[in-house]
Amino acid sequence: MKDLFGKAILDYQTNNSPENLITETTISEEDEMSVAYLFRSYNEMPKMEQKALQLAKGRVLDVGCGAGSHSLTLQNERNLEVTAIDISANAIEACLLRGIKDARVQDVMTLENEKYDTILLLMNGAGMCGKLKNIPKFLLKLKSLLHPGGQILMDSSDIIYMFDDDEDGGKWIPSDNAYYGEVVFNIAYKGEKEKPFDWMYIDYNTLQNAAYANDLKSELILEGEHYDYLAKLST
Repeated sequence: MKDLFGKAILDYQTNNSPENLITETTISEEDEMSVAYLFRSYNEMPKMEQKALQLAKGRVLDVGCGAGSHSLTLQNERNLEVTAIDISANAIEACLLRGIKDARVQDVMTLENEKYDTILLLMNGAGMCGKLKNIPKFLLKLKSLLHPGGQILMDSSDIIYMFDDDEDGGKWIPSDNAYYGEVVFNIAYKGEKEKPFDWMYIDYNTLQNAAYANDLKSELILEGEHYDYLAKLST
């Protein structure tokens, strides 16, 4: 991994001539993403993210924290104890420069011997498990990191709307084998290309079934205007 996403974040934080990220997936055209958006304040966040931050309580784990904007809000405005983790060393360096007290280069799947009251997975955090077949192991890991009465707050989208209608009034999905929310992501930054990686958007019904199968309660907290939603999973 070249860590181009993290490089863009660190360039922005250190005023090192940041540029827009170029993103593309197997189901979407090339698009530009402003790195500045990752540095948004609470007031600039979508309602779904604001709601998740309002619901956060106790000791918080921010998984895939990126530039750390959610962690900063909880740490500085809510006075919560926050641990921000990301697999990007550059992103974590930026988080530390921004003043996050506990920011670590860490894969959540390797986190051991710690317990939290709230686990945050925002900006489609569930996508990091890559494929639907990985969701049971992923949820069980998150569950193992929760205190009794703890909660997992995650948002995602049902991307069925991106597929064409078929003759029967349903949706035409190219593959019968893979889950339609699974995509391959490509990122480019300053002329460099990242190695393609698996990503996943999970519809709420599929998430709810996976939660139930792994002894987690699921609650739909908020639905957005673009097939997106915020969910709470709890023990």
